[in-house]
Amino acid sequence: MADSQPTTEPPRPATPHPYVVVARRYRPQSFGELIGQEHVAQALSNAISSHRVGHAYLFTGARGVGKTSCARILAKALDCVEGPTAAPCNRCDICQSISLGDDVDVLEIDGASNRGIDEIRQLRQNVNVRPSRARFKIYIIDEVHMLTREAFNALLKTLEEPPEHVKFIFCTTEPTKIPITILSRCQRFDFAGISARSIAARLGQIVRAEGVEAEPGALEVIARRATGSMRDSQSLLEQLLAFASERITAADVHGMLGTAGDQRLTSLVKHLVDRNPAGALGELDAAAHEGVEPTQLIEQLFGYFRDCMVTAVGCPAELLLYVPPAAAGEVAEAGRRLGLQSILAAMQILDQTLSRMRLSTQARVLAELAVVRISQLEELDELASWMAALGAGQAGGKAAGGARPTTPAQGATPPVAKKNIEPAAPPQDVKLTPTAAPPLVLAAETAADAWGRALERMSGMVVEQAKQFSRVELAGPNRLAVFFSPKYTLARSACQRPDQVLRFEQALAEVTGGPVRVEFLLAAEDGAAAEAVAPRPPLPHQRLLEVSRHPMLQRAAELFGAQPVNIEEPG
Repeated sequence: MADSQPTTEPPRPATPHPYVVVARRYRPQSFGELIGQEHVAQALSNAISSHRVGHAYLFTGARGVGKTSCARILAKALDCVEGPTAAPCNRCDICQSISLGDDVDVLEIDGASNRGIDEIRQLRQNVNVRPSRARFKIYIIDEVHMLTREAFNALLKTLEEPPEHVKFIFCTTEPTKIPITILSRCQRFDFAGISARSIAARLGQIVRAEGVEAEPGALEVIARRATGSMRDSQSLLEQLLAFASERITAADVHGMLGTAGDQRLTSLVKHLVDRNPAGALGELDAAAHEGVEPTQLIEQLFGYFRDCMVTAVGCPAELLLYVPPAAAGEVAEAGRRLGLQSILAAMQILDQTLSRMRLSTQARVLAELAVVRISQLEELDELASWMAALGAGQAGGKAAGGARPTTPAQGATPPVAKKNIEPAAPPQDVKLTPTAAPPLVLAAETAADAWGRALERMSGMVVEQAKQFSRVELAGPNRLAVFFSPKYTLARSACQRPDQVLRFEQALAEVTGGPVRVEFLLAAEDGAAAEAVAPRPPLPHQRLLEVSRHPMLQRAAELFGAQPVNIEEPG
């Protein structure tokens, strides 16, 4: 008879304990463990030590910065069997039950789901019941801004004069939504965002406690990604612990987040600095093949240019937020080569792109459009330098006698753009025709002749409108006044357009050999006095014309092909 096979089953593994997420397992248990909120911890510790504990506190700040954890620590400090003390023991039954969130005398209420007046009325009835075993009955209301207006009104009286055994701790991310009547009855503490360095240090402690290796660069990427939230960083770390259980690398982090590595990002920025759109699109395509999300890449670029801006204005490397400290030199060099004005323009392009990406399904195309536009930016800092030189020249001219120079101050050389920029072409209906007539000296008796010769050099509909004038006068040195009869008001309006006035003045300059200003006025009917030629407050279109003549704006029009359309006077 053959040997029978064993029928005993292998022992089953013991049922594991319920898993507790990292953010809960490593929640701070004392004031000394609060990361980045030392000012709050110090103030609360001093209040407890000096017996100056208030009856209501308001903790405000972004998500994941320690508001609820601090509320629990304060509750333990007040109710610990060794307290009130700034250093709760965390060993007694009260401290442990508060840490777990199930103490009968410390009631944690979610303001989002218990926001009505009925819940607050029940709370008002219960506050008069003394605590069952602890020193104080403590109400922790999270997201308190979600309470309704009626609920806030019902809470007012109790909050102002609560029983001596009751303490309130409110937590919120939006303090502006809380009525001022509630704010005035609370001691407010603002929780700041946690620095990336502090977050990375805490994550290092956690991975060592978990028995996992992690590259410092990987923890830095997580910390920067968390943008000041400790809980967000711990949630990302928990995903990585499941993704790479033995060793966490920076490549693992970028792969999970869909972001580009530091080297890829640096190469992309280098192409943008070199004004190389083909190379930038190649880097974008390579990043897409690596699984990088276009929106994430644009957000990274936005952060990179932010750090370039910081270095361009002269701030130290400690203020960099989005690049590792090892890349501070590369960021400073990119900021120097781009110039502050180009950096600001690039950030505006990226900000607009991010806004459009939220509403579009063509994220990659929008990202490509953004990098091409950035790579095509001109040397905007050179234009700013020329503007400053023009301003200095105008200030000097006014001090010397009030003259308005139209060229930069002596020694200032206008910049030469790196790319050939063609001047703006005249409208199709206005064509300048050359003539061999000699220049004309503008005088009272030659004003009408100069105007007629200027019109002969032009063609198009505007010239037909301009020929409806009734007379021309010399209004001042190098200044013509062209009068129209009231029945030709529309013709006068057509000639008054700023772009047309510039064309008329260009033709007059070619006829007379020097700059001439022209204005279009209405003549009075029945031989009455004409419009006064004396200076008067300029009309909006006249003010716009005056501004458009400024050399600085003319240079901007050449670079960008734009014309001023509105003027906002300083208030």
